[in-house]
Amino acid sequence: MDNWIPNTNAKPFIPKRLRNSTKSTSSGITEFSKKKCISKIFQGGIVVVLIVTIVINITFILETSRKMNDPQKMDEVNGGFSGKEGRGNVVEMTKPKFLSVVVQSSKTSVVVKVDETVIIQDEEFEKNRGIHIAVLNQATGSVMSKNVFDTYSQHEDEALLSYLKKISNGRIIVFTIKDEASFHLKSEARQYLKEMGSEKIENLAFRDTWAFIVKKGGTHGLHCKEGGKKLAFRDTWAFIVKKGGRKIAETHGKSPALDSWGEKVTIQATIDLVNIKDSECHWEETKINQRRQTFCNKVEGYGDICSCTHPDPVVFSLKKLIPNNIGKVPIVIIASDRPHYLFRMLKNLLQIPGADPKMITVFIDGYFDEPLQVTKLFGLRGIQHTPLGVRNARVSQHYKASLTATFNLYPESKYAIIIEEDLDVSPDFLNYFSQTLHLLEEDETLYCISAWNDQGYNHSCKDQTLLYKVETMPGLGWLLKRKLYKNELEPQWPTPEKQWDWDMWMRTNMIRKDRECIIPDISRTYHFGSKGLNMNPYFQEVYFKKHSFLTKPNVKLKDVDRMKKDAYEELIVELIKSSVILDHTLDPCKENFIPHNQLKPHLMYISMNISTDYVTWKQLAKCYHLWDLDVRGFHKSMWRLFINGTPVMMVGVPASPYRVYKPENIKPIYIPEPTKFVKT
Repeated sequence: MDNWIPNTNAKPFIPKRLRNSTKSTSSGITEFSKKKCISKIFQGGIVVVLIVTIVINITFILETSRKMNDPQKMDEVNGGFSGKEGRGNVVEMTKPKFLSVVVQSSKTSVVVKVDETVIIQDEEFEKNRGIHIAVLNQATGSVMSKNVFDTYSQHEDEALLSYLKKISNGRIIVFTIKDEASFHLKSEARQYLKEMGSEKIENLAFRDTWAFIVKKGGTHGLHCKEGGKKLAFRDTWAFIVKKGGRKIAETHGKSPALDSWGEKVTIQATIDLVNIKDSECHWEETKINQRRQTFCNKVEGYGDICSCTHPDPVVFSLKKLIPNNIGKVPIVIIASDRPHYLFRMLKNLLQIPGADPKMITVFIDGYFDEPLQVTKLFGLRGIQHTPLGVRNARVSQHYKASLTATFNLYPESKYAIIIEEDLDVSPDFLNYFSQTLHLLEEDETLYCISAWNDQGYNHSCKDQTLLYKVETMPGLGWLLKRKLYKNELEPQWPTPEKQWDWDMWMRTNMIRKDRECIIPDISRTYHFGSKGLNMNPYFQEVYFKKHSFLTKPNVKLKDVDRMKKDAYEELIVELIKSSVILDHTLDPCKENFIPHNQLKPHLMYISMNISTDYVTWKQLAKCYHLWDLDVRGFHKSMWRLFINGTPVMMVGVPASPYRVYKPENIKPIYIPEPTKFVKT
């Protein structure tokens, strides 16, 4: 580097950006300014174009949305015009004006199609017998409700009648029969269907087929046009009803003999649709009525909740509960796809003292829309679960998922109240739990507190203030402790492949561990559901319909603290010592065995060799028309209940520790099982 000599002939280096500096300074500045100005103008133009494009798109979207909500302007949406001159040859996009309905009735299947779409197709063998019903929206043709009533069975016609009365006028109702539906379809239900427009429902006989389409609230009473001839027993028949020029059809297939069914019958009808606004009520614009309108446009069969003139409330004022010890206890609603049951239960629950909508969550077993719509109608939180398992296992998994979710949603809560969707709750329901909740905290020998008495029938209970302790878990409205669930039940809960009933599992002593539940003498819940996995109308009629149900609020319970372990034993001993011993030489199943309406408890000793020897008890349960499917409601092999208005105690000997109070001259009552005759 020390020897380096610069080349004097080399051109000096000039940076590219300065190579034009040999030009005049003013000239360079002018040229640069012009280029910059043009660039800015171009960029600004692009921004303006983009803004205008965005405004046009937003305006178009808003206008399209407005037109889609206005059925009168549907023909303008998506480029569809009314075909006026000068608009070109375009496809008309108006809403359908007609509805095509096809209905089939037969011994083994029913089918209902709406505009070629199958909405009902039932071909299951020996299932879903009876009257199948679909309710259609008269403006859109959408399916608003589907139901099945097994009117071959008792009391299903009453449920059918109640359902039909709750459907709004103007709806299109489709009826069809699978198998048999006439046996217990009594006169009141038939008369109502006749008033709706059917002329042959009165003649529907055993195993006849029948299909009927009608618009509720229309003009009816037209007569058969078969030459004026009256239809004979089990004849095949077709009938047309008119309302405003629209035709609705009916057909009837006669069974030729008692051991056979009517022929398969099919009807088709084209029905005029009405304007959407003509099918809706014009309620005051409020958030509550927006919820109501959404609900009433989607589903049907809920009566005055959708009345245009005097709709029932869906929001209720909070009724205070004093004292309220359960204000922070969440209420778990166990639901499935029985939306009308859920509607009845929620409407009842929300009106009782202490009910707080913020503490209520409805858990739905499956992605069923209608139960969720019912939940939203009342402004409650609804959570849908992906089903796991089948039949009993599915129900069990639904309970587990619901309980786990509840304690996650309310991490500070030490308890939860669980209610099924097919229960009415007493006005005293939450008051009952408010008075008894502390027992779970103070007595480790307690398992749960239930609002249900398995033996609490109209004739076997009497005292609204009275409590019992029992070794079985009744369920049907009960209070659960978080600690019990999280530490014991949840880790051991039956897995999805096990077909176990969750409540039967909880009753096993392996899980219960000798702990007991508190129950009332008169139940604070009432089981009204006649349809379910393990339920049918006959079962409801025999075992639940005559159950007693308290209808009073704010009942003050007595001897609440005597439900604790030691205090309860003292109470039982006091009652036994003060009891009148019944005459054990008489037949306990005779009417005069227990005197009527006595104040003092009356005592009988029954044969019970070990704690699981229920032979005599089961026969007494049948005599006194109590729960006799399995053995429930006992405490240390002793039952307490009322018979003929008199408090009665039944002590098992020698199984019960209370046997020590039996006089030596008293022989325990023994009733053997009836002899079973075996055919040879």
